[in-house]
Formats: sequence, C-alpha cells, structure tokens
Amino acid sequence: MTEIGSGSAESPNMSRDETPVGGTVASTLQRRIFKAPKWWRRGGWRRVFGCIAVFLSLIVAYFAISLFQVWSTGRSHHSGQVDAIVVMGAAQYDGRPSPQLQARLDHVIELWNEGVAPTIIVTGGNQPGDRFTEAESSTKYLVKNGVPEEVIIGEDSGHSSWESLQHVADLARDRGIGTIVLVSDPYHSLRIRLMAEELGFRAYTSSTTTSPVHGWNNLKRHVEEAVGVGLGRILGFDRVESLLG
Repeated sequence: MTEIGSGSAESPNMSRDETPVGGTVASTLQRRIFKAPKWWRRGGWRRVFGCIAVFLSLIVAYFAISLFQVWSTGRSHHSGQVDAIVVMGAAQYDGRPSPQLQARLDHVIELWNEGVAPTIIVTGGNQPGDRFTEAESSTKYLVKNGVPEEVIIGEDSGHSSWESLQHVADLARDRGIGTIVLVSDPYHSLRIRLMAEELGFRAYTSSTTTSPVHGWNNLKRHVEEAVGVGLGRILGFDRVESLLG
C-alpha cells in the first residue's frame, strides 16, 4: 500500500528545471555587456585599425570637451571680491592701447568701479623698437580714465601669457595676493585661468564683452586655445608655450 503524499515518484507531466544554480543572470549579462567587439576578436589588421579608430575618437572627444570649456569659460563673469584684478596685455601703438587691449582695459575699469579688488595688475612687455610696454600703455589709459595710479602694479617684462603670469606670481607673493580675477578676451580666459592655478593662485575670470575679435578670427582663436588647453593639461603650460613659442 502506497502512502498518500509520497514524493518518491515523479509525475510524467512534471518539467525539470535545468537552470544552473547561482549567478546565472549576472554572468549572462556580463558576457553580453563586456563582450569584445568583432574587430577585436578577429585580430590581425582589423584589430590594429580598430585600435587606431578608438584612439582617434578619444582625441576628437577630448578636443571637443576642451573647445566647449574654452567657449563656456569665456562667457563667465566673476564679480565677487578678490585681492587683485589682472589684465592680460595686448598690442599697443606707441603708448596707445590697440582696440583689443582697450576693450580689456574698459572692462577692468568697470570691475574697479564695482569694487571687485583694491589692486590692479597690468601685464605685458614690448616688441623690439617699441618705446612703450603694454603694461605702461595700460597704466596710462587706466589713470586717464579715473583709476588712481597708486593702486596699479605693472608687470612689464613678460612676452607670453605664461611669462607674464609667472612675473605676476612673483609680485603677488611679496604683497600677499592670493585670489585674482583675470581679464582678457573670451577665447583666452580658460587657458590663463589654468595657468594661474598652476602657479598657485585661486583664479577667476571676467572676460571683456566688447572685444573686436569676431567671426572667423574668433572661431579660429577658440580652436587654437582648445588645442593649447588640451596640450597644457597633459604636458604643462610652461612646456607647451616653450614648444609653440
């Protein structure tokens, strides 16, 4: 007599669960998600060209991110209190600022009138044969437009952005200046901010909105700056400037 409820015999209609126990779903997903692409599995020249394509794609993506950062930084305007306003030099004509330098200086005057900083640092040396430096021309223009001469510090020996900011760092160290707002054209702002941070400043930017650089020339400058920023982050900005002149 067979006991009622005995489980010794299997019903012929009962299906057996043949799914392996433990981690099956996870391992299946792992194989599908992390499966090597066909060009890699096939090897040979396909793998070589695949690696090259991936490398070039990463370079393009890195450049695109740098270009976007150059563009967005050029449109940011810091208005909080800092120790000094630093204006980057540009061409001058026998003591008279070029339109590009004047646009930067006009923005410095706006920031000064807003009380952003008690000190202004003007930068830039001169070209062979020039009677005046960019810093001297900037000082003359600022004083003419109501900025007291005693609040202006001149850095007049730099011939590149890196050189000028290096000398600014030396001047700032002696005067206890640690936070600065940098004034330049929009396309230039990110690179000089990263340089200043590399030199130990807590740096912000406030770009001029009246720059005479427009159109194709403006786009070209943004692209050049994106390349400079991309290389500077990898190699160091001092090395990039020495390589590119």
